[in-house]
Amino acid sequence: MIFTVASFVFASFRYHVDMQRSLLQRFYTEKTGQSNTSSKSVVDEALETKWTLDDFEIGKRLGRGKFGRVYLAREKKSKYLVALKLIYKAEIMRYGFERQVRREIEIQSQLLHPNILRLFGYFYDEDRIYLILEYAAQGELFAKLQAEEYFDEETSAHYMKQLANALHYCHKKHVIHRDIKPENILIGYNGEMKLSDFGWSVHATSRRSTMCGTPDYIPPEMWTGNDHDFTVDAWALGILLYEFLTGRTPFYGESKDETQRKVKRCEIRWPRDVRVGSEAKDLVARLVVYNPVDRMKVIDIADHPFITKYVPQDLYNFVQ
Repeated sequence: MIFTVASFVFASFRYHVDMQRSLLQRFYTEKTGQSNTSSKSVVDEALETKWTLDDFEIGKRLGRGKFGRVYLAREKKSKYLVALKLIYKAEIMRYGFERQVRREIEIQSQLLHPNILRLFGYFYDEDRIYLILEYAAQGELFAKLQAEEYFDEETSAHYMKQLANALHYCHKKHVIHRDIKPENILIGYNGEMKLSDFGWSVHATSRRSTMCGTPDYIPPEMWTGNDHDFTVDAWALGILLYEFLTGRTPFYGESKDETQRKVKRCEIRWPRDVRVGSEAKDLVARLVVYNPVDRMKVIDIADHPFITKYVPQDLYNFVQ
């Protein structure tokens, strides 16, 4: 049965942790017919639920990637809209990405934050793996950035505080994202940021040395093969803010080698055709720093003058 988004009426509400937990509880209860009274968390119960493709009505395609497709879907019992991500086993085995998929499921399923895309559960058949994801109604941030070319300072500040808060939450859970970029950020129904794609993420029990991520966002220590830690996400947020404000990345090169050379020089130059204020430039300068030790911590971003100028202090404070 095919359906369209227009056949549903969305209730306007502000996401917060309790609402997401309630959603998981109801999703689990209406699927199984029983409430969660065990010592297991609602997250664990939802993940262990035996889903099949027959539990969903499939709608329009939302996107496609290297290893599969993403569809709008409705869970038949609960009537919830979700994004159903189909991953082809043959493709991930062909490219050796089994570990990334396992990591995405393992890490994203345990993260419960209003600015992180929720993974409700997963199942698989002979050919495919299916991820049941929160539906981000406004799509990719990348598409919005392309359409608008760049964002004004107020919009950028609101986006930055939400993402910094989400990453601070990840870091408290000992998770490094390692692939922050507009393509990996979605927009919820009310315009809220939704950090997604945790395939390159790691549980940071120690410093890492694996090269990963997108060239424009990779910090110097990863280019040189040195160990890295949570500060790689701070660097990426600085690059992201620059791209928000200008519509381009600061170290873009025609080749990977050229980008690497520019990153190692770490000289930030601002285009003359876009007006950027001194507070915004200062925040970028404090994040895009060659030495990881000298970078501003993600937790401190919310208190920077560029953020406090536009965003009320009590807004988006989901992590204590």
